[in-house]
Amino acid sequence: MTRPPAKGAGRIARLALLTAIALTIFMAEAQLPPLVPIQGVKLGLANIVTVYAVFALGPADAMMILLCRVFLGAVFSGQMMTLFFSLSGGLLAWCAMSLLRFFLTEKQLWLSSPVAAVCHNIGQLLAAAAVMKTWAVFAYLPWLLISGILTGIFTGLCAQFLIERLNHIFRSS
Repeated sequence: MTRPPAKGAGRIARLALLTAIALTIFMAEAQLPPLVPIQGVKLGLANIVTVYAVFALGPADAMMILLCRVFLGAVFSGQMMTLFFSLSGGLLAWCAMSLLRFFLTEKQLWLSSPVAAVCHNIGQLLAAAAVMKTWAVFAYLPWLLISGILTGIFTGLCAQFLIERLNHIFRSS
């Protein structure tokens, strides 16, 4: 949707830059106090980069950025257990966005983010149910659905604006 895919060193540099941006956003957001007193609810600002990458670079490159960000985020935060939760949620969200990119136009791509956020929450709850060996964690689902839709709309609109802005920059250069 933006420019032709980079190859070789240019592609690696772009992926590394986007991974660094997503990781920086993730680590900065981890320092913010919780928005609401419900465990697991956060803005998910690093997902702006993932949404951008799925639609601008393609699912394969977005997967590499996601996997690196999730792994490095767990390492740098010192919370390796979050790797399991973030990975399960992230992969389910990535699957949803990868499918939706075939059905959404460039002006509708922001809609993929709330769907992906809900899938991310479901993936995390499935991981929590597996770890805790109980389905009781799904009591959080209504709250996580509401927060996922709201934060997903916000991050989706941010990604939409980013892609439109970058398209404008690339067209004028």
